[in-house]
Amino acid sequence: MNDQQAAVAAFVDEYDLETPPEFRLLDLVSEVGELAKDANTSTEYGTEPEELTLETDEIGDVLFATLALADSLEVDAEAALEEALEKYERRMDATETPGSGE
Repeated sequence: MNDQQAAVAAFVDEYDLETPPEFRLLDLVSEVGELAKDANTSTEYGTEPEELTLETDEIGDVLFATLALADSLEVDAEAALEEALEKYERRMDATETPGSGE
């Protein structure tokens, strides 16, 4: 577990914020939704993409929710990220795109 995930786990424990993973997932989706709303608002619903502004604390909320979800599932977030990066690298080498093509 990396330092950031451990810090989130400690915060959750200190403030008795334990909750099942399904609620953690809903929190993550909600936080990503807030970013999307900010993107829609700041870009006039995509008509002015160069005007995109996102608050760093909102990105932090997404990171917090992601790390809390990983911790609730007993997943090492750093190992999961390394695995994903390796997967994307294999895809880039094979197809020159990070997408799965599915």
